[in-house]
Amino acid sequence: MKHLVTLQEAADAVNKTVHNIRDYIQRGRIAKYNPQGEVITRAKNGELRVDLHELRAFLNLVAQGDENHHHDGLHAELGFYGLAERERTKHVHRLHPYLGKFIPQLVEWFLSRYFQPGDILLDPFMGSGTMLIQANEMGMHAIGVDISEFCYRIVCAKTQQYDVEKARQEILRAERLTREFSRNWQYPSPQLSLFDADNVHTLANQLLEQCHSDYMKTWFAPRALVEILYYRHLIETDTFVYKDLLNILLSRAMRSSRLVPHYDLATPKQPLPVGVEYWCRKHNRMCLPIDNCITKIHAYSQDTVRRIATFNQLRTSAQIYPLHGDSRTIDLTPILQGRKITGIFSSPPYVGQIDYHDQHNYAYELFNIPRNDDLEIGPKSNGKSKRAQQAYIDGISGVLRHMKQYLIDDANIFLVANDAFGLYPQIAQASGLKIVEEFHRAVT
Repeated sequence: MKHLVTLQEAADAVNKTVHNIRDYIQRGRIAKYNPQGEVITRAKNGELRVDLHELRAFLNLVAQGDENHHHDGLHAELGFYGLAERERTKHVHRLHPYLGKFIPQLVEWFLSRYFQPGDILLDPFMGSGTMLIQANEMGMHAIGVDISEFCYRIVCAKTQQYDVEKARQEILRAERLTREFSRNWQYPSPQLSLFDADNVHTLANQLLEQCHSDYMKTWFAPRALVEILYYRHLIETDTFVYKDLLNILLSRAMRSSRLVPHYDLATPKQPLPVGVEYWCRKHNRMCLPIDNCITKIHAYSQDTVRRIATFNQLRTSAQIYPLHGDSRTIDLTPILQGRKITGIFSSPPYVGQIDYHDQHNYAYELFNIPRNDDLEIGPKSNGKSKRAQQAYIDGISGVLRHMKQYLIDDANIFLVANDAFGLYPQIAQASGLKIVEEFHRAVT
C-alpha cells in the first residue's frame, strides 16, 4: 500500500510540515490508518499512517477554496492556501527549530489591518519571536516576553543587528577549526594539521571529562560529542564578536545530530545505538544514525549567514525588545518609559500540547541554562484534565490582567488559540476583557 505513508513522508510529498499533517488529523480533515490500511483512533508507536491520496484530495479542496469541506465560517484569507514552505519559514524564522509557532504571514495580515507604523506591540508568549520580527519589518516597535531562557536566546540571535560579513567570517572560521580539530582527533596528520596531535587528544579528553551531562553522553555519538564540545569551547575561549549567534547555530546542528531516526527529530523517545542500522520511514530504506555534528554545522553555517543577511535588508529602525521573565509579574516600566502599548498579538501555549523546555533539552544540557518548567502555562506534562484546564485559565488570565496596566485604553488583543475546550470566554471574563470578534481559519 504505497499510498499509506508516515507523517514525515506525507509532509515531504506535499511540501508541508509534520506539524501541519498532525493538525489535519486532529481537526478530522484526514483519517488515521495503521500499516494494514485500517482506520484507527489510536496508533501504536511507529505505526501511524495517512493516506496520501486522501491528503492530496483534501489539499486540492483547500486550494479551490471549497469551504464545504470544512465547518462553516472559516476565513478564506487566513488559510494561506498554497503558500510555499520557504515563505512560511523565510529568513530568520528558521534560524532555529521551534514547535508551535505561527507563520509570519498570519502576523502580517492582522498587523497591517489593525495597527500602524510607530505603534508598540506586545507578545507575552514570545516563543521564537515571530511577531517581533514581523512587527519590525512593518515599522512597529515590539516587546516580547518568554519564561524560557533558551527561547529568549533564540530571539536575541534572530533580532540582533549584524555586520553580516563579520558574522560570515566568524561562522566559517568556527566551522573550519572544528572540522580540522575533528579530523586530527580521528586521523592525526602533523604535516597537514593546524593542531599538534598530542594537544588535540589532550584537549578532547579534557572536554569529555568536563562533560557531566548524561543526556549528552547518551544522545550523541562519540565523534559528534567531541565536535559539539570543541565548538562550544571555541565560542567560550576565542574572540568571536557574535558568540550568541554561534551558540544558536551549534544548538540547531546539535538537534539534527542526535542518535535519533531521521523521521523523528521533533519528539524522539530514546536514542538509537551507535552504528546500528534501522529501518528509516523517511527514506524507505535502512539508515544509520548520524555519528558526527560537523555535517550539520556545515549545512547550517551558510544557511545562517543567508538568513541574517536577508533580514538585515528588510529590518527597519523600529525597536525590538526580547525579555526573559514571567509575563504574570514582569515589570515593563523600564522599557516603556512612560509610553503605552498599543496592542497585543500572541499565540499562547495550548492546553497539554507541548512541553516548551523539553523540546530544547539538548540546548539546556549543553549550555547549562536554568530551567523554569514549573512556570510553564499548560504544559504537556500536566495533561488536559479539568484541573489542568483550570490551571490554564488561571495562568493565561493572570498574564492578561498583569499586562492590562501597560495597554492603552480599548487596546486590541489578538490571541491565536486552538480553543478545543472552550476556555477563552472564561479567560476573557477572568481578565476583565471582552471578546468582540472571532476569526476561524483552516491550518494548512
